[in-house]
This record gives sequence, C-alpha cells and structure tokens, in this order.
Amino acid sequence: MVKYKGVKCELFKHYFTSDDKTHQKLTSSQDIEKTRKEPFNAPDTTPGDEKDHPKNIETVGAALKGGALVGIPTETVYGLAANALDGAAVKNIFAAKGRPADNPLIVHISDISQIARFSLVREIPESAKKLMEAYWPGPLTIIMKKGVVPDEVTAGLDTVAVRFPSHPVTKRIITAASVPLAAPSANTSGKPSPTTAYHVFHDLSGKIPYIIDGGACEVGVESTVITVAGDTPTLLRPGGITLPQLEAAVGHVDVADAVLNKLRDGETAASPGMKYKHYAPSARIVLIRSGDEAYINYVNERAAKGTAALCYDEDAPRLRVKTYTYGAKNDYAAQSNRLFTVLRAIDSDGVKTVYGRCPETTGLAMAVYNRLIRAAGFEVIELA
Repeated sequence: MVKYKGVKCELFKHYFTSDDKTHQKLTSSQDIEKTRKEPFNAPDTTPGDEKDHPKNIETVGAALKGGALVGIPTETVYGLAANALDGAAVKNIFAAKGRPADNPLIVHISDISQIARFSLVREIPESAKKLMEAYWPGPLTIIMKKGVVPDEVTAGLDTVAVRFPSHPVTKRIITAASVPLAAPSANTSGKPSPTTAYHVFHDLSGKIPYIIDGGACEVGVESTVITVAGDTPTLLRPGGITLPQLEAAVGHVDVADAVLNKLRDGETAASPGMKYKHYAPSARIVLIRSGDEAYINYVNERAAKGTAALCYDEDAPRLRVKTYTYGAKNDYAAQSNRLFTVLRAIDSDGVKTVYGRCPETTGLAMAVYNRLIRAAGFEVIELA
C-alpha cells in the first residue's frame, strides 16, 4: 500500500492527505461552521508569483495524470477528480463514491483550448460558444456531442458534459495535471454534497490519497447543466447560472421535466443529478408547500423528540422544534450557499424526521428546490 505524506502549501488554508488524522482531531463542529461562513478568498496567483512551493501542485498534478483520485475545491462544491482520459482511473471514482455506473460525469478544463486539444467534442455549436463567452469560467456545464472521451465518463452516452471552473486552485490543479479531469461531487453517493474539505474527509477518508482544502465553496450547489446537443438548448440541472441568465445568452431555453419532477421510469439520465435520490441525509425529509402560517402551525402540531424543521431564518423563532435555517425567505443565494452544510448537520445530530420549508422554483431558488426535492425523495405535502 502506498503511503502519502501531506505537504504544506501556502496557497491553501490546509493541504493534507486522507490519512492525516491530525486534521480530523483539530477540526471541531464549531471550526467547521466558522470555516463554512468565511468568504471565498483563495489567491489567484500565477507561476513565479506564488509564495508557496510549486512542487506541491506539481505533485498532485502528477498523481492525477498517473491515475490517482484527488478531492479538489471548486466554486460550486468539492469534486472527486481523476484523469478524464483514463477509463480505469474514472472507474475508481465510481468505486470510491459507491456511484452507479450509469450516472455520467463532468469533464473539467482549465482553458477553452483544451476542448480541441483533447478532442473532447465533435464540434462546438454556436449556442455553446455564446454560453462560454458569457459564463466561462464559472458554474456552468455545457453538454455537447462527444469526441474522444472514455465511455466510463459519459455512461455510454454520445454526449459529454464539459465545465471550465473559476476557482483559481482548481484551474492550477488541472493545468498541473496537463489533462482534463472528470469530477463528480466528492461525497458518498446519494449524500449531501461537500462544500468544505472536511466534508470530503468525512466521507472519503481512507479511500483517496489527497484532499486539497481551498476554503468553503462560494456557490454551494453543483453547476448549472445545459445541453446544446439537440435542436433547442435545454436546462437539465439548475445551479449558479440561472435560467434567465442562460436565455440572455442564447434565447429560449427549454427546461427538462426532471428539473422539477422525478425522472420517469426507463428515462435515461442525460446529466448528473437527474436519476437517483440525491443529497439526502439519513433523516426522512418531508417538504411542506404552503404559506407562512400554515407551515408554522403544521410543524408545531407535530413537535416531538427527533423532529426538526428545515426552514427560513424568519420561521425559526416561532417553531417549537429544533430548527435548521438555510437562509432568509427571499435570499436565494444564501439558501444555495448554506443548504448542503445544513443537510449534513441534520445527519450529525441524529434527527429522525425533518419538515422542510419548500423553496420557490424561480431564479437561483430553482437550484435549491431541485436539490431539496431529491433529498426528500419527492415527498411533498401541499397545504391550503
């Protein structure tokens, strides 16, 4: 068994391996919450200017190119990365996460020129070019007809999902690896996605050699996924780039039915996050779609041991159960940013049943709804 030794790297708050038990011992729940609230501030240094040791990034890049798995930060959530051109390495992602093999992955690049250099797609449609110009680098994944990409990445589909992340640490890691990286979220499959390095450590310690701590994620939910492989651009997964923003770049965009509803039996998942129950803590989550008063009364009538509320900030003072707030009612960015950390806190507290306030389905709130409806297994109660 190969032993990996963590190396201090000034670019990151921490740089450690999954065998580094010291990090686990020093990180309390209070420390995690403090880190979660800190602003994204990883420095965007360039070679020659950095105060860290360039060999640290080179070491991780070489490990990735050679087939290793690495937990990496992005502006959306932390990813579990492998060489996207190495089918055997990509298979290890599925094994480490316990991820079904028919759930496609996203290929991450650090420069648009890598699409052509590695023949990732057959062609770049004009609509894709407009989206790239408007929102890359950033939290947007674009699906196009695939070129030379292993089937392990695309789940055998004839399309490939490509993203150019904006996190400076992510870009430097990809550049150091000198290959595109396939990376789903770095968590146990089906569980809430990780927005701090400690979340990755919690789920994957002992399964991967390296985790890079780049601070708390800025967006907090996975990237928006849009396909331009068909006749009309179609939103497959909402995220940090909203539907109105997409339409500002390319005109009308269809919304796949599975964005807000359960994927139909037998329907193929064209994007990550469509097919399976996702993002779920161990507790049962029931979403309540109602007005303010109806929600408060419904939850208070069911107050009992092991029951909690996943609610807006404004609801908490009026509830007679343990509360987990995921943002103010109209602050969709805060809801997005805090959601997964709150879902993980529910797990750590041993709650049995959670009555969740159902978010809106417009703008950035659509991304929050998309995650919560899957975390709840599509269990929704409508109140008059």
